[in-house]
Amino acid sequence: MSTEFRELLRKVGSGTHTSKPLSRIESARATTMMWTAAATPAQIGAFMIAHRIKRPTPPEIAGMLDAYDALAQKIPALDEPPHETPWLFGNPYDGRSKTSPVSIVVGLVLAAAGQKVLLHGSERMATKEGLPLVEVWDALGVPWRQMQPKDLREILANCHIAFAYQPNILPESVLLAQYRAEIGKRPPFATLELLWSPYAGDVRLVSGFVHPPTEDNLRQALALRGQTNFITIKGLEGSMDLPQSRTAIVGIQNQGAEFSRLTLSCRDYGISAEDLPILPAVELAQQIKALVYPISGGIDVEPLRQAVLWNSGFLLWQGGITDNLQSGITHTQTLLESGAVGDVLTQLQRLLP
Repeated sequence: MSTEFRELLRKVGSGTHTSKPLSRIESARATTMMWTAAATPAQIGAFMIAHRIKRPTPPEIAGMLDAYDALAQKIPALDEPPHETPWLFGNPYDGRSKTSPVSIVVGLVLAAAGQKVLLHGSERMATKEGLPLVEVWDALGVPWRQMQPKDLREILANCHIAFAYQPNILPESVLLAQYRAEIGKRPPFATLELLWSPYAGDVRLVSGFVHPPTEDNLRQALALRGQTNFITIKGLEGSMDLPQSRTAIVGIQNQGAEFSRLTLSCRDYGISAEDLPILPAVELAQQIKALVYPISGGIDVEPLRQAVLWNSGFLLWQGGITDNLQSGITHTQTLLESGAVGDVLTQLQRLLP
């Protein structure tokens, strides 16, 4: 048993009236002790559930991210000018159970437009055990599980898109999945999936969230860590996918500017107001291929196309590729019809064994 960790556990687990937040340094230390198994299983489980009940503070989140940075084998940064800083997509690792993810296709569209995109994830994760991105990539013929950081750097440079498989970047994270399943609740570490970067350089973060207090914590934690270029989206199932069935609520923080808020309705742009329902990985991959390879045909891809136009158009606009959202939607359609998006997918299929 770690007496040092026990004192940190006492601090967060003393109850509603007497518990105290950890400092940023203490939070980083507690995270490191859990990942390296310096704390016992009983201590780790107790900390996770106590911290969930207490709710993490921005300094605690910043400290956890500090520990991730120290432990992770990050993707070496590319030598890029500032305006080519890669996008980083932050989606919950426990996947989707009601709506299909479209961030893979959005990433392919942005890559076809000349922007670099980094996604990350892991296997099916408790408690939702929903569809993870890695399974969709597998069904597309792009296996990422064996790709190490140095490999990802080259793929990102050549294809403009890569997917970081967290167990390769942060092997200690495998421990999290075990405890997460056993306690039956998402621990505060799940919040980090929306924020942490497996990339050693600067990124333009797009982070999903569900509840407004979560967004506030994300913003404050990012500010503590000096991240001043990000977008927050009240997305589908906590992801960064813009909803179609309701008004999209978006927060934008550009470096040197004040935080601003957007509310967007897809109806104003001629986009369907129905979210793309959940599909098995193989079926979703078939639809993606039919969408990005225009000559394939034979499959109804219109619901998927609508979701891709909506999400890709928004990020093309935010990335400065187009002057407005409507132009972003139009440019997305052009990239799909020209086969440029399919070319990126084909390049990935040929590069990855």
